[in-house]
This record gives sequence, structure tokens and C-alpha cells, in this order.
Amino acid sequence: MISSLIKRANLNTTTNIFKRNYFKSSSFVKSDALSRHIETEDNNDHTPFDFNQENLKKAEKILAKYPKQYRQSALIPLLDLAQRQNGGWISLKAMDKVAHICGIPPMTAYEVASFYTMFNRTKVGQNFVQVCTTTPCMLRGSEEIVKACRSNLGIEVGETTADNKFTLVEVECLGACVNAPMLCVNDDFYEDLTPESTNKLLNQIKNNETTKIGPQTHRKAAEGPHGKTTLLEPPTGPICREDL
Repeated sequence: MISSLIKRANLNTTTNIFKRNYFKSSSFVKSDALSRHIETEDNNDHTPFDFNQENLKKAEKILAKYPKQYRQSALIPLLDLAQRQNGGWISLKAMDKVAHICGIPPMTAYEVASFYTMFNRTKVGQNFVQVCTTTPCMLRGSEEIVKACRSNLGIEVGETTADNKFTLVEVECLGACVNAPMLCVNDDFYEDLTPESTNKLLNQIKNNETTKIGPQTHRKAAEGPHGKTTLLEPPTGPICREDL
């Protein structure tokens, strides 16, 4: 009798969980599809890749930072260099090239590139728009920022515009929580956003206009709403850049 009641209670609990919609699928994140290799015409075992002369010199400088027996320590910066040369994404043969330079098995390079979401395993647009939707940004209205991006660009999260100019993704913390909500386009951070300032920013990029990097309000860097209230004396060193 008791065991029957327990089974019935468990069944009712499970049923209620599904009825209340406790389980839901997460929004699509481009990095979700990048843990495995997707064979395409421009990304396969026969697609050539080699560093150009300028980046070969940069690669030599990177390698010079490490002892010869620890060349594998240059793996991440070399993968980043290859991704930048390749237009914002890293191909199979690019990973093979970096692995060869580092003197490691190709699989090691694959593991690193598929682990870190900063490495894009498929093509992205000229402007890679990453909107932070982690808790601090969400509390400050990141959902509205995503909505503004979708509306302005005419694409959904994880998609690229037809002209290949923009790719839109949601990402986890980009490290500018104090200035939430924020997004980054390629290497540039844009903070203290509103839907209006987001639309203005995207339109400026579309029109190849100069954008204001950093906070999109009157604030400087991460100062509070009342401006600078501490460290009012000139610093004794190390000296920061004047624009910080």
C-alpha cells in the first residue's frame, strides 16, 4: 500500500514537472556546433593553409618567448594568429599547420580549438557580434540588446547576414560586468548599452563610420555614476595610458 502511494507520488511529481515546463531548450549558441569538424568545400583535409610572410614573422616572435623544448606553449597564440589571417575562423588545415610548427600531434590542436569558444570552427561574418547574456548583463537588460541586434540585422542568434557582414551570437561573461549590458564586435567592447545605442552602433558599423569604443554613456571606463571618487592624486607608477 505504502510503496504504491510512493510510486504514484513520484509519477505525479514527474508529470507536474513536465506540465509546468521546467525543462526548456537553451537558445542556440554558435559555439555549440563547433566541438566537431564539419566537412565543407572550404574546410577539409585538402584545403591548403599557410601563414603569409607577415604572420610568419609574428609566429617566430611568439615562438621566441618559449624555450625550444616547450614550443607547444605557443599553441593558443598561434591558433589565434591563424584565425585572424583566415578571416575570423580557423580551418582544419590551419590547425594542422599550427600543430606542425609547435611539434605536437594535430589532435592536440583540435582539442584546444574545440574547447575554447574564442576559436570559431566555421566561417563568421566580417563583424562578429557577441552579446553577453550572463547574469549581470541579463539583470541589466541584455535580452533587449539581443532583440535590438536581431531586429537591426534581420537575423537570428547563430546566423550570418546574406552579405556576410555580420554574425550574431550570444556568449557567456565577457568580463565587463560593471558596465553591463555589453557586447563586443571583433576585438572592441561596447558597454552600458540600451536598445537605442545598440541600433546606433550597428548602423555606424554598417556605414563604415567611426564608433565610440567602451561605455556608450558619459562615464569613463568603469567609474561609478558620480564619477571618480577615489585615487584622486596623480599615480606614482606604473603609469596608465592617457585614454584609460
